[in-house]
Amino acid sequence: MKTQALALLVGVDLGLPNFDTDLLELGLLAQTAGLEPVARITCKRRAPDAALFIGSGKADEIKMLALDTGATEVLFDQSLSPAQQRNLERHLEMPVNDRTLLILEIFAQRARSHEGKLQVELARLQYVSTRLVRRWSHLERQTGGAGVRGGPGEKQIELDKRMIGDAIKRTKERLTKVKKQRQTQRKQRERRNSFSVSLVGYTNAGKSTLFNALVKATAYTADQLFATLDTTTRQLYLGEAGRFASLSDTVGFIRDLPHGLIDAFAATLKEAVDADLLLHVVDGSNPDYLEQIEQVQRVLSEIGAENVPQILVFNKLDAIEKSSLPLHLQDRFELRDAFEGASRSVERVFVSAKTGEGLNLLRELLAIRGSHAQAGDSPQTPQ
Repeated sequence: MKTQALALLVGVDLGLPNFDTDLLELGLLAQTAGLEPVARITCKRRAPDAALFIGSGKADEIKMLALDTGATEVLFDQSLSPAQQRNLERHLEMPVNDRTLLILEIFAQRARSHEGKLQVELARLQYVSTRLVRRWSHLERQTGGAGVRGGPGEKQIELDKRMIGDAIKRTKERLTKVKKQRQTQRKQRERRNSFSVSLVGYTNAGKSTLFNALVKATAYTADQLFATLDTTTRQLYLGEAGRFASLSDTVGFIRDLPHGLIDAFAATLKEAVDADLLLHVVDGSNPDYLEQIEQVQRVLSEIGAENVPQILVFNKLDAIEKSSLPLHLQDRFELRDAFEGASRSVERVFVSAKTGEGLNLLRELLAIRGSHAQAGDSPQTPQ
């Protein structure tokens, strides 16, 4: 039986809001990637150190803690530059990785569809292309001949840059073909006058569980981050509207989602951009739900879906403490723009995809929206 690698988690408080003091999310990411967190350490800095991201004193402290706990890898909750990663590995004498690589690793493990695998491969190639300075450090043992300018191993590095560049180009071309296929499928749905609904939300908010409950499907669900990567679409009958809607379950968002993944998953996230309605699923039992809503809004803005009408679905009603239970299962919520700061009032409904509570109310709201879309009216439900 393969033993789990032991990871030491590191977080640096740079004065930004909502710093994860307990590194809970990084710990969940590590566990999802197959690592076992054995220790956590945080520190405060006004700005990252150019060479080590943290100071040399804190690096020494991390090295001692790793020795004491048996950790075999160090994970940072922030993104590291290639030089910082290389310097830390030399100083700590063990592998050092950051949040970005951890997310990429999880995506690589979970992708199932041809498109999903292509998207992960593109993001991984783009990440690796910036890390050649670290990956090929062993070439420094080579020595150049007399009169040769340039660093040792330079030719090998340039060769690999070209190889990775060619691989990125080929992967983009293959993704372009997949994107055209998706556009054809969307045009077919448009010709059928289909009402398109996409589930979006922070990872582990329960989107796939809600998807299964609404369409009686068997999409993979688990209490872990990024349980679903590939977009799944099913038909949902809207009883009172007398029509069908296409319901899509999309990949979950997360804080500091690597931009390479946002770009690489453009084809998948296109389902959200082209939707008539977004069901923004929120883990209502999570004390940080406001920050998670803000992070989702930020990604929606980055992919051009910020103006798509939304219904906020506060899920996991069964897990909310009794003292915090809502007085009504339906109300309105002030949704703030992630960049401009403006707010708009949207419908909110409380449900439990696990027990079924509130799902009939959600179906009624979808039927109303579907009827209005068919009639060409405003998607907003009348007050």
